[in-house]
Amino acid sequence: MASKASSSPLRLIQHKKEALWFYSFISIGYDHVFNPGQYTDDMRDLAMDQHAGLHSRNLKVVDVGGGTGFTTVGIVRHVDPENVTLIDQSPHQLAKARKKKALKGVKIMEGDAEDLPFPADTFDRYVSAGSIEYWPDPQRGIKEAYRVLSVDGVACVIGPVRPTFWLSRFFADIWMLFPTEQEYIEWFERAGFKDVELKRIGPKWYRGVRRHGLVIGCSVTGVKKESGDSRLQLGPKAEDINKHVNPIMVFFRFLMGTICATYFFLVPIYMWIKDKIVPEGMPI
Repeated sequence: MASKASSSPLRLIQHKKEALWFYSFISIGYDHVFNPGQYTDDMRDLAMDQHAGLHSRNLKVVDVGGGTGFTTVGIVRHVDPENVTLIDQSPHQLAKARKKKALKGVKIMEGDAEDLPFPADTFDRYVSAGSIEYWPDPQRGIKEAYRVLSVDGVACVIGPVRPTFWLSRFFADIWMLFPTEQEYIEWFERAGFKDVELKRIGPKWYRGVRRHGLVIGCSVTGVKKESGDSRLQLGPKAEDINKHVNPIMVFFRFLMGTICATYFFLVPIYMWIKDKIVPEGMPI
């Protein structure tokens, strides 16, 4: 069953190869330039403290698409590092993660969110933040989350939400996947998760405004109730990373997608200025 979002046109960086190039550049300032406007310490800590179910230091946790380990740092505040695995397809991002003292003891490895290199029923918790937007087939990635969790395991996916303002929606659709809240819930339920919940998050200075969409705008959780793989049957992968593609086309998609991404680098600055100018209690 293919997801509606994955069949949408454009979304130039919703491809593994283009995303790999994209992160080879933004990894340089990811934690200090990009994250402060999109995915703050407070947002991460809220999701890890209240949503992900990290109530024991002995839990086995996998952070999928963990990149530089920004979210993983939040995980190891609750779970012993030796019980945590960080996996990402970008060697540039992982090189940053390996340098973080807080992640000493964490297993760090390259891998594909849609084809995780773990047996079924391996982990107690699955966390993925800021990764689903680059998955060519998000339903397949959520199905993998279900497979690698043990019974009563919890998946927590943190990602973007679709804009309603026309200009923001235009740039979002060219850049990458910005799902609707309903799409997240449907992906989880189709995969077999129970007790699915979606909680809204966002930078404080947005004052709850969501019309421009958010690169990190929600935390979705679900519980696995049965052992083994999901019963959901899917067709061939949406993207075969081993298949040859025209490098000129890859570069074009990467370049145009990155230009559109710049819009979402500027939106948080715009919202921060409005927050400073517009008095408290008035809409921004």
